[in-house]
Amino acid sequence: MKAVVKSRAEHGADFVTDLPEPEVGATDVLLEVAAASVCGTDRELYEWTPSAQAFNLRLPNVLGHEISGTVIEVGKDVTRFEVGDRLALESHVPCYRCYPCSVGDAHNCTNMLLLGMHIDGGFAERTAVPESVGVKLPDSVSLEVGSLMESAGVAWTAIARSGFAVNGANVLVSGCGPVGLVVIQLSILLGAASVVAIEPNPYRRRIAESLGATVLDPFSDDVVAHCRNLNPWRGGVDVAFEVSAAPSALPTLLESVRREGDVVTIGHPSSAVPIDIAAHINKKGITLRGVFGRRLWSTWEGLSQMLESGRLDLSWLITHRLELDKFEHAIELLTGDANKVVLFPNGVPARG
Repeated sequence: MKAVVKSRAEHGADFVTDLPEPEVGATDVLLEVAAASVCGTDRELYEWTPSAQAFNLRLPNVLGHEISGTVIEVGKDVTRFEVGDRLALESHVPCYRCYPCSVGDAHNCTNMLLLGMHIDGGFAERTAVPESVGVKLPDSVSLEVGSLMESAGVAWTAIARSGFAVNGANVLVSGCGPVGLVVIQLSILLGAASVVAIEPNPYRRRIAESLGATVLDPFSDDVVAHCRNLNPWRGGVDVAFEVSAAPSALPTLLESVRREGDVVTIGHPSSAVPIDIAAHINKKGITLRGVFGRRLWSTWEGLSQMLESGRLDLSWLITHRLELDKFEHAIELLTGDANKVVLFPNGVPARG
């Protein structure tokens, strides 16, 4: 079987053609992988950065965690799905036995396993996963869009973590990669008064502008002054989302948000970021929250309904469709003029 495998704790990954077929456990479903979107985390894993090493991978492991596919086999104890069902996959695999799981916080499970890191992922022709992570796609949602739901769900969760504070608000988004762009898209869809985005890449700035954001360059624009002048009466934006993972970004956001505003962090910086607790958390009264993945299962329910209704479209995110053996080219594209790069392990489908 063709797959992309991370075998060693070092730079790189291997495209193989002879990986053994997955074993299907009693509560597993076997998917023929239709589409697997390439994430910035996949690049980190390929380059073996400190951020990647912090995930404590089980090696060797098939990479890929933004996955959709069709069920071709079910384990003997599977009850939720049947052969032929089209699924997107949640990449966080909770134990459902620990304290967070027992009180409805399975998205932050103490014993969390991650697809593509601790369990074989979707950069393969087929993958076997626990039925507990499957999400049946609405009939109107394509399989390639299904592969985008895991990352788009991070954006939805971030907005939910703010208490949907974007409605009627001035919003700031730092970082216009795919997740940041969906935060912009959802903020506008959910009634933001204005959205300001911070992005140094000209290609991504143009996309953010096309969505309706005012886009600033962090190296040449005075972000803090702009945000405070949006509404001098308020003294800053109402809510900010940090998606870039740039260590220098968070202090800018904390200065740009008004008193009693909200900041939600999504990106994982590669090094520790200092926070002035007295100035920003205590005296300004800012509420700082973090996001890791999607809330189970309210994120998937909300996102699925938005897609099924037609109010939310994600297909525009895809700029490149590649065969699985072009994985290294996909990694290279992530740092260039590309948005979502999707791999098709069983062949890129013909487009009408």
